[in-house]
Amino acid sequence: MNILVSHCFLGEPCRYDGASRLDRQIIELHRAGHNLIPVCPEMLGGLDVPRSPAEIQPDGRIITRDGQDVTAAYKSGAERALEIARENNCTVAILKARSPSCGCGEIYDGSFTHTVTSGWGVTARLLAEAGMEVMDEEHLQAGLYL
Repeated sequence: MNILVSHCFLGEPCRYDGASRLDRQIIELHRAGHNLIPVCPEMLGGLDVPRSPAEIQPDGRIITRDGQDVTAAYKSGAERALEIARENNCTVAILKARSPSCGCGEIYDGSFTHTVTSGWGVTARLLAEAGMEVMDEEHLQAGLYL
């Protein structure tokens, strides 16, 4: 199975803070024979690393902590991630929890206070609307795919 995954899970330092989030549970999927297709929607949308943290606002715009509107970059990156998923016949995506791009069911509320609310990141929503099974690393049941 080809699985779209957030590139930070594979050790790529592409998060807003220049860090990665290596995830051994996801690495195990590769060892079990699955093809992991890495994407970083923010970088695909043209954003740099490191970059100011961003959150989805109540009006749907994505704004950085310092006030820059990066909505267009997030949407562009989401569209490119969907293209990559389709090019690689991915039916499942495992994305970074609570990210304004990758959050699956929970995101930060836009106040930059680490307050979590119900919602979907731009990429996660686009992939789900395209019919993919989308989950975050916190809800991955690795045994389901091993």
